[in-house]
Parts: sequence; structure tokens; C-alpha cells
Amino acid sequence: MESQDLINIAQEYGSPVYVYDANTIASQYERLVSAFAKAKSLRIHYAVKALSNISVLKLFKQLGAGLDTVSLQEVQLGLAAGVDPKMIIYTPNGVSLAEIEKVAAMGVQINIDNLSILEQFGSKHPKTPVCVRINPHVMAGGNANISVGHIDSKFGISIHQIPHLLRIVENTKMNVNGIHMHTGSDILDIGVFLYATEILFETAAKFKDLEFIDFGSGFKVPYKEGDVSTDIEDLGEQLSERFNQFCKDYGRDITLAFEPGKFLVSEAGYFLAQVNVVKQTTSTVFAGIDSGFNHLIRPMLYGSYHGIKNISNPTGRNRFYSVVGYICETDTFANNRQISEITEGDILAFSNAGAYCYSMASNYNSRYRPAEVLWYNGEAHLIRERETMDDILKNQILLDFKDVAVPA
Repeated sequence: MESQDLINIAQEYGSPVYVYDANTIASQYERLVSAFAKAKSLRIHYAVKALSNISVLKLFKQLGAGLDTVSLQEVQLGLAAGVDPKMIIYTPNGVSLAEIEKVAAMGVQINIDNLSILEQFGSKHPKTPVCVRINPHVMAGGNANISVGHIDSKFGISIHQIPHLLRIVENTKMNVNGIHMHTGSDILDIGVFLYATEILFETAAKFKDLEFIDFGSGFKVPYKEGDVSTDIEDLGEQLSERFNQFCKDYGRDITLAFEPGKFLVSEAGYFLAQVNVVKQTTSTVFAGIDSGFNHLIRPMLYGSYHGIKNISNPTGRNRFYSVVGYICETDTFANNRQISEITEGDILAFSNAGAYCYSMASNYNSRYRPAEVLWYNGEAHLIRERETMDDILKNQILLDFKDVAVPA
């Protein structure tokens, strides 16, 4: 996509709007598959929570990917997109036994991350295949806010509880067919990640009938020029060799699995917003856009960086702007960022807006969630309409207060 394509999309579908490039998604998927080409058996489960639009899920189906889901509703979205339930893994946290049973009944691979539910499920459904999520107590991710492998994490069964886990499996005679871990997002040092995989290999060796080992994901992508990212090719080379050796020692070939989200869709996404007002104060020049953290909360929630370009004036003189939203809160996307000169009505393009952006959007301040567009085969395709007031009111019930007594 060129800048003019993005401007045309904003003009046709309105602002703000999310745009995703299908070619970039496919390229990232092929890059990951190529990196692990030496593994005897590989399966990629796309993490639905990153970007859950049903057309995007269908695209991943076409590419040959499965889905990683964390809720009953994400499973239902995957099935609605035509994904085979056998290609879906369900890895919830803190959900009820009843929800897990509903998903298992759909033929989806379930992944359980606590001993209590594991024992209950194994006692009731010993023949249903179950994957077990382990917490290796390794923080391979670079951001503490999105690291889930530390000892105080609510995710996974501690490696120190393996004896208890094995006793549950033996007592219930349940069918454990997979072992899983996820250390967190933004993996910088593949050496630390490989150390965590050794813990998982050691754990996996204690189970006799595994069909796969799922190493999670968290691969980092660059957010700005010169930014570091996970060396996926080096990781693929080293981990594939180690995995093949594990299979040899294990006595049979099993599947190497991953569940990337951000790696596959982050760089494919753009968020387009129009400048409502340019406001100068005694110390700052604000560019106020027709959006806020109701549409893109990551900079405020995680301190994440999104590149911002003025695609309406790409060759203008750079000036310093603080880009802010229209929400009645402090919603600052960038402080004192150099951007080509902005005037009211210009379109700003936020990069790396494919992952955890629309999927975390809300109706705060009763604002509508924006439209979504997929750029596919050189054309823009609307894949989600912009909300209207009918959507805001749809599930609300207006009470009749005519019989309510008003205190004097």
C-alpha cells in the first residue's frame, strides 16, 4: 500500500479506520514457516486475540494456519470462519470448568493451566485429549507488563508442581497429548527463550503419549527505525535442531507448535485518523485527532510506541507535536514527536496497528468503534462497518419511570 491508497481508504470509508495489508500478513507467516523448515512437523496457531476479525481468521485458514483461542467466543469465531476444530487450540485462564467442557465438546484441543481444573476435567473426561500449560518461571519477554512466565504469574502450572501434576494424570488416567508454555511478549534474547524450552523439553519427557509441544510465541517486531526484533531465523535454526533431537530421544516424531499473534499482524496494520484541531499552548503544539484511547489504548496502557506519519503532507517541514485524542481523559499517543507539518484535516497514519489495537477498542464516551478494511490483491475490502447509534443502543433497555416517586 502507498500513502495515496491509505488516503483514498480514509476518504471512502471515513476516519478513523483500521487498515490491514494481507500481503504483509502472508509474508510474515511464510517467514515463520521458512525459519522452522527443518523441523519434521510444524503447526502455527494464530493468536486470535491479537486481531479477531473473521475475515482475517479466514485468511489464516487459507494460509494453512490453525488458531490459538482464549475464550469460547474466539472458538466460535474460528468455527464461523470455517476453521477445522482440530486446528484450534483453546488456552483460557481463570474460566469455569463448564466453559472448558463446552469447548471440548466442539472437538477443539483444550489446554489447561491449573491443577484444580485439570483434576476435575480429567476425572470426568479421562479420554478427552488435554494439553497442559507449564509456567517455566522464565521471563523471556522484554516488557514486564506483558511477561507471563515469572513466578508470580497467574498463568500456567509451576514447574515446581510437576510431581503433583503427574499424580493427577496417573490417578485420573487422563489423556495428556500436549505440553505448552508462553513466557510473554517481545522476546529480545533468544538464548533466554531457548533456556525456557529446555525446561519444557525436560517436562515433556515425563509424558509418554505426546502429540505436540507448543512453545507459545512472543516474537518481537520492530516499532521504529533501528529497533531490535526477535531473530526468528536464528531461533528457527537452533530450536528445530534441538526439537528433532528430542523427537529422536522420545522415540517418535511429534509436532512443533507456536501461537504467534503480534509477529503475524502487527506490521500489517495501519490506523488512520484525521486531525480535528492544531492547538498551541505556552509550551506545546497539540495535534488533536478524531480518536482516542477508545480506539487505540496501547500507548496509554503499555507505553507502546507507534510510528506516526502525516500522509497528507509527507514532504513537509518536520515540527514537534504532541498527538492527542478527543476523549475526556488524558489520551496522549505521542509526546513532542517530530512529524511533517500538520494542518487541520490532515490524515495521520499510525504504524504497527495490526495487533491488540482494534481488538482492545471500546465505546468509552459513547463513541463508535471504527471500520476495518483489508487490503487484498491491490484493492480495499471493507471487513467491518463503522458502528452507529443503533449499535450503541442495541442491548440497552429504556425503563419507564412514570410510577417512580421523587423525594420531596
